Amino acid sequence: MKKTILLVSGLLFSVSAQAQIFDIIKSTVKDRTGVDLNAPIKTSTTTTTTSTKTTTSPINLGSLTSTQISSGLKEALSLGVTEGVKKLGVTDGFLKNEAVKILMPEKLRKIDTTLRAVGLGSLADQGVKLLNRAAEDAVTEAAPIFTKAITSMTITDAKNILLGSDNSATNYLQGKTQSQLFTAFQPKVKASLGKVGADKVWTNLISKYNTLTGQAVTTDLNEYVTTETINGVFKMVADKESGIRNTPAMRTTSILQKVFGAQDGK
Repeated sequence: MKKTILLVSGLLFSVSAQAQIFDIIKSTVKDRTGVDLNAPIKTSTTTTTTSTKTTTSPINLGSLTSTQISSGLKEALSLGVTEGVKKLGVTDGFLKNEAVKILMPEKLRKIDTTLRAVGLGSLADQGVKLLNRAAEDAVTEAAPIFTKAITSMTITDAKNILLGSDNSATNYLQGKTQSQLFTAFQPKVKASLGKVGADKVWTNLISKYNTLTGQAVTTDLNEYVTTETINGVFKMVADKESGIRNTPAMRTTSILQKVFGAQDGK
């Protein structure tokens, strides 16, 4: 029993002595460094803020009105028509331009094959040549018809057309005016087919084919050449639009520079 009391007393003395020693150490540290070891330790919490960078589009159409954009688009289309008609309305303008060359109507391709098989390839070649000659002659009358369609066209959602693909304006024009262009242009093509003699050559060509095969093939060349000629003009307009969109040097007027300059960063 006495041993236990002595052991406990010894432990208590040891703890008391250690506490006194710690108090002396704390007092000394505070005197020399100013650091109070009895003060609670503050836990520093670091808050990481994630900064989200908002990328602002360089495209700024805010200063452009829909009317200005519409005017710029129409001017680009008008330039495309003027230059396209000039290039197409000359000898070989269609025939030697693979992008717009008028081929034999698809449903009459068998005529081409048959005539060549019996040594009448030159007649087939003459038929195709005269289709293109008719287009080259008729297309000179296209400019005012196209220009009227462009100037009278109301362009809705002009901003989206401006920021669209390289030929968005041309596609819009074609969708809105194809029917009226066909109606206005068809009489010109009919006159040109007669002028260059294409109608007579094709009558002879189809007659020979029908005699050889015992068939009765017919086709409306006027409708076919009218459609192909209009499509040829649209191809040239699309090329011009793409050039204006992608080549600042081709923006030859202030409205083209202002409107298409705004879409450069798209």
